Amino acid sequence: MGAFLEDLGWQEAEALLRPETVVVIPIGAAAKEHGPHLKLSNDKLLAEHLTREVARKAQVVVAPLVPYHFYPAFVNYPGSTTLRVETARDTMVDICRSLAKFGPRRFYALNTGVSTVRALRPAAAELALEGIVLRFTDILSIMKPVEERVCRQEGGTHADEAETSMMLVIAPETVDMSRAVKDYHAKGEGPFTRIAGAPGTYSPTGSWGDPTLATREKGEALVGALVEGILKEIEELRASHG
Repeated sequence: MGAFLEDLGWQEAEALLRPETVVVIPIGAAAKEHGPHLKLSNDKLLAEHLTREVARKAQVVVAPLVPYHFYPAFVNYPGSTTLRVETARDTMVDICRSLAKFGPRRFYALNTGVSTVRALRPAAAELALEGIVLRFTDILSIMKPVEERVCRQEGGTHADEAETSMMLVIAPETVDMSRAVKDYHAKGEGPFTRIAGAPGTYSPTGSWGDPTLATREKGEALVGALVEGILKEIEELRASHG
């Protein structure tokens, strides 16, 4: 069983924050659009669920969830927030440095985003210069084999068949399938846009894919594969020598 840092006193934390400890830092947007059928808190809910599953099965210390990060693709949809890439990078560096002072040298960002990798990669490089290892989830890579097996949409990666299926498992009360619509256009350069012909990827709904194909059965397969992949990466990190 893992321990949640926010539930501990500082003396309890001191006992757990050892050089061999793996610290998990969940990242999940608390305010990012996910089409008309999912909530702005979608990624936060996903990160919380994955973190609970990981903490149930692995000896880790879990840091508080990071609800803001680098999400530039969604800024044209009301309620969506993003940090600058430099701010997102520095946030992760500062969190890891703060906790590394007390012993841990291995950190795992349980990452539910895609664009977040553009901030996590330089954060990991900066921390490596200090002997601190930061590994992070590449959610598309982990999920690709099972998505290819269970999903039927022609394409998409956001509020789509896969993501909606997972939410039907994790938080079905937050999914309104009556509002789900297929919204899949050619991928452009730049953020999603609600304006036809504007630069970027046209998406009038904010979805990119076909959420109408989502089912709980698909979600169970996807969530299971994601948890398994994250646990595997954490154990690889634990066994590494920096």
